[in-house]
Amino acid sequence: MRLRNKPWALDKIAENPHLVVNNPSDWKGKWHQRFGNNNPIHIEIGSGKGRFVSEMAKKHPDINYIGIELQASVIVVALDKAIEANIPNLQLLHINGGQVTDYFEENEVDQIYLNFSDPWPKKKHAKRRLTHEEFLTAYQVVIKPKGSLCFKTDNRGLFEYSLVSFSQFGMILQEVCLDLHAEDESDNVRTEYEEKFSAKGHPIYRVEVKFAN
Repeated sequence: MRLRNKPWALDKIAENPHLVVNNPSDWKGKWHQRFGNNNPIHIEIGSGKGRFVSEMAKKHPDINYIGIELQASVIVVALDKAIEANIPNLQLLHINGGQVTDYFEENEVDQIYLNFSDPWPKKKHAKRRLTHEEFLTAYQVVIKPKGSLCFKTDNRGLFEYSLVSFSQFGMILQEVCLDLHAEDESDNVRTEYEEKFSAKGHPIYRVEVKFAN
């Protein structure tokens, strides 16, 4: 899907450094200082327009949330949500989410969310999938030993690939769900893509995994 260019996006990001963090690498190992508390830190990699991360932050005020998005024209939509809702436990990073070790210290993150990541369906692009072992290696560094990774997608091929990738990496699979919306999803916060794909009749796949540290 082609993104609509928003030439003013970077200016708006620059005007809101209290929400979209400037020089996030400067806060590596010090995110609790940024939030002003010692609450758990949850990050969403590829937060898109920000519905999931903003709703989670409102639902769980005792958890600090960080939404990571590379596309400026998309993160400004998440920024609008954060400004309107005035959510104190939410920060946004305009960065490449695959480089988490540049921005988070070892064992600094309690939970990682991967929601509707690009499936990169061609085999030659497998290394770009956010559940590839190279990304898992980076996640393992920043996530705490008892932390978890939650993955949602409508793409069956990516889900099957990810289950294999998690298993080969030695991760522990928990709560594997092949049709999330057919079950009790009272604790589930839907993303924009999730609403779109579900409306088309696509089953939503979800799994929670832990590293076998």
